[in-house]
Amino acid sequence: MKTSRRRAALYERIPGGEDGRRMLWIALINKAGTGLWMGAAALYFTLVAGLSVAQVGILMGVSGAAGIAGAPLAGHLADRFPLTRVLVAAQVQQALALLALLTTHSFTLMLLYSAVGSLGDRGSNVLTKLYSARVGGADRIRYQAVQRTVSNAGWAIGGLAAAVTLGVGTTHAYYALLIGNAVSYAVVAALTVRCAEPPAPSRVVTGSAGTGPVVTGSEGPALAAPPPNPWRDRTYLLFTATETMLFLDDAVLQVGMPLWIVHATTAPHGLAPLLMVLNCVMVVFCQVPLSRFASTPQTARTLLMPLAGSFTAGCLAMTASSHGGTWAAVTALILAAIALTVAEMLHATASWELSVTLADDEAQGAYLGVHGLAQSAQRSGGPLLVTAVIAAGPLGWPVLAAGVVATCAAQSRLVRTRLSATALSVPPVTVSEH
Repeated sequence: MKTSRRRAALYERIPGGEDGRRMLWIALINKAGTGLWMGAAALYFTLVAGLSVAQVGILMGVSGAAGIAGAPLAGHLADRFPLTRVLVAAQVQQALALLALLTTHSFTLMLLYSAVGSLGDRGSNVLTKLYSARVGGADRIRYQAVQRTVSNAGWAIGGLAAAVTLGVGTTHAYYALLIGNAVSYAVVAALTVRCAEPPAPSRVVTGSAGTGPVVTGSEGPALAAPPPNPWRDRTYLLFTATETMLFLDDAVLQVGMPLWIVHATTAPHGLAPLLMVLNCVMVVFCQVPLSRFASTPQTARTLLMPLAGSFTAGCLAMTASSHGGTWAAVTALILAAIALTVAEMLHATASWELSVTLADDEAQGAYLGVHGLAQSAQRSGGPLLVTAVIAAGPLGWPVLAAGVVATCAAQSRLVRTRLSATALSVPPVTVSEH
């Protein structure tokens, strides 16, 4: 009885009601499936499909670049069609693209299927973020923190299962990981179908011939002017550009740190996956408590400078890890992973609130689609920048940190100006007595 009451109390603390809780299950299953495949994808392409290392690099680079278009396309569609249906289409697209890889060892076809899957992946991320913002309502910051915690738990579950499966090392083991990820997309699509359409500020749909755009809302359809265009919003575009730099913690943790361990330190190579586990554990336990520091756009903006400080500390620790013995290197790398994870969590909290707040309510999907370009561009260009930093040697990390500090300062000023202009544009509210 006490357990049931405790569980009910826990559910009540999660914003979004039943659909919000269902979306958390979707996040857990989705990321667990992704964790199964992501760590094995490069090995599958080389050991099973027989591609060369150069071909794998081209395949991942081109498919990642193709995925950049997925974010704005998905956001555009979400403003015109029911969000849940667009999200289901993206999930099914990813499942089919993965299963298609089983049908061929042709480099050209595998490149095509990977690009289609990447397009759906980047679009799905934006759609999930948009759904979370709408279902979370005023508590969207807390909901996002909970969802990110659940997602990281899913990553960890999938990664551990993949490690066990890869220990078998057979072709069928790789097939099992790929099919497992495809099945996870099918399951989350079935769960998403059961989610109700979340309330939206407005949605533009196509009218009949000669009638122009129609806005659907609580008062029924009405003729209206075209919705705001994020591509003409200079401030939001500049904000998105700065976001590209601040998403670099992802490339540093997933690409830069393993390569740095191998090529520039005396630390054991097995430390790399352990640091990724440390990253996941920190996010699981700390992301929700940190969300309270971004309850408003103003407080979210104040997180930018602590973010810069944490990123700088992580980069300096990376430099220090190349000096001294094995234990000194291990200690420095653990400190670097902790500092960079703190920066990652601070950015995730601030970015979530600011990207939604700065977006125009009448075209929220399109705006968040544009914002999704930042992470997509980082995934494509971030590894190249990080490998350039590694090639520059120990002094490359402080230079990278200086770039992030300058970016945080620029974004803080940009956001402050936008928020001030928005506050001045809001007309005073007159309260009348009846």
